Amino acid sequence: MTNLNDLIVVKGCCTHKKNESSKDEGKGLPVAIIGAGPVGLAAAAHLASRRQSFILLESGKQAGANINSWGHIRLFSPWRYNIDKAAAKLLSANGWVQPQMEALPTGEELVEHYLSPLSRLPEIKPFIHLNTKVLSVGRRDTDKMKTANRENIPFVIHVEQNGEYKTFESKAVIDASGTWGNPNPASSSGIWLAEEQQLKEKIFYGIPDIAGSEQQRFRNKRIAVVGGGHSAINALLDLAILKKSYPETEILWIMRRNQVEDAYGGEEKDALEARGLLGSRIRQLVNNGQVKVISPFRIQLVKESEAGIKLIGSQNGKHSSLDDIDEMIVNTGSRPNFSIINELRTSIDPATESVEALAPLIDPNIHSCGTVRPHGEKELRQPEKNFYIVGSKSYGRAPTFLMATGYEQVRSVAAYLSGDYAAAEKVELDLPETGVCSVNLKSSCDEHASSCCN
Repeated sequence: MTNLNDLIVVKGCCTHKKNESSKDEGKGLPVAIIGAGPVGLAAAAHLASRRQSFILLESGKQAGANINSWGHIRLFSPWRYNIDKAAAKLLSANGWVQPQMEALPTGEELVEHYLSPLSRLPEIKPFIHLNTKVLSVGRRDTDKMKTANRENIPFVIHVEQNGEYKTFESKAVIDASGTWGNPNPASSSGIWLAEEQQLKEKIFYGIPDIAGSEQQRFRNKRIAVVGGGHSAINALLDLAILKKSYPETEILWIMRRNQVEDAYGGEEKDALEARGLLGSRIRQLVNNGQVKVISPFRIQLVKESEAGIKLIGSQNGKHSSLDDIDEMIVNTGSRPNFSIINELRTSIDPATESVEALAPLIDPNIHSCGTVRPHGEKELRQPEKNFYIVGSKSYGRAPTFLMATGYEQVRSVAAYLSGDYAAAEKVELDLPETGVCSVNLKSSCDEHASSCCN
């Protein structure tokens, strides 16, 4: 059992016994950043550029660990939208050669040529704590109910680091932990039911490497792809290529949209050519019968049957079911996990699960990525002073987030935490119409190119 008197409290790069805590409360403590993905590392770059102390807590073995899980995917947004300005400046000062800015990187290339070099910079590397899973965030010796002097009490971040329990203290917290790894279920109700959880060996949540490590799993199978967005289309395009080599592969596309045409997007009118080609390619696959569309189909239950997976739901208002499904690929979005911040006072929109002030700006029923108005520190403020949720987690369940938006968020937050309030208020963001979301792109001349996604 842990002896609380011997509990080690980590303050930036230093440690001391808990019973020796300083009388000056939060003064001199670093800013804590949770998550060393693109947005978390950008926050570190902006704080470093302003000579603000920070610590960066990452649960993975390296920076950008989550991106490695979809390293085979190619973004359709070019490099110029995926590199933070402060990060680029620090990298260039250390001899980094920037990639061709109009090229489309894969996830693996994003890590190899940008995130990994950024994490190794002398301004950042000493302050990254890898293999450090955040368990909870609160105020020192102060629960959620206590108000007196609350804003002057340091944050305490409870973590598991390499199997050992530790705590870190900070004067502010930037939660850039994202939503990856916390998918929505296949059911249209959004509720995780026991039957679906019991079938996880036959269900892939995310973007499988169908042309690589997952090929054997899907070839010559009857596969249902659930979802009407870009990630679902990733899988469909890859499966169509697999079908050419394994013609018994059967591809079902299940979604709630009333018309499949709604999923095609802007096609030739899209501001990003690569993304526009997506709609044209998937339209062609549907029209020639390689992909069978079942829509609108609202899944009410996923259960096991003798023939495989059975989907029970409704189609056009009538009871319906689908059976004989060997594998499912579920791309119904992700949701934030708020368990680590339950002891903080937060303001979260009840519908989008986004930062409350962002909800009217990002509601996907109203906005595409490109119509989201610029926002920064002011909109991201929480009732808990000096606590911010940024990146995809700040958007909750809304699928309209993009990296460039996250970079602008942390630029503004870092400016505010540094006392540069004028810079924090001046928020500018230039995006192509409908934004820089992500898709899978298979050009007709290179069917074996990597797929595209964010």
